[in-house]
Amino acid sequence: MAQLSARPWTRPHDWAEVVLGVVLALSPIWMTTSTAAMWTMIVLGVLIALDGLLSLAMPGLVYGEGVQVVLGVLAFISPWVIGYMSFTGAAWTTWIIGALTILAGAAALPVATAAHRMVGQH
Repeated sequence: MAQLSARPWTRPHDWAEVVLGVVLALSPIWMTTSTAAMWTMIVLGVLIALDGLLSLAMPGLVYGEGVQVVLGVLAFISPWVIGYMSFTGAAWTTWIIGALTILAGAAALPVATAAHRMVGQH
């Protein structure tokens, strides 16, 4: 398992993060949002997807998974902080993607740590 996790572009957790980020960034296209909600969703979605891509390209980079968890928390709390709970579809999308991003980042942390140790042994 550790061998596979150290290879770039192979970790399913990171692919999930990329997909979640892209969905969050593009969801204002098909949902009613405010301007603030739209830009919050786009920016957080792009950051989630980019961090997922970075983790895919550099599997030994452990901090990327911590960044994913933080981005997931930011996404999850953003409907309350930015104030777009009245846009139900946008709020629920952000809450669900935020929670899934937290889970994916937390699940990938042990895999990234193992990959980091493998890279350090070479």
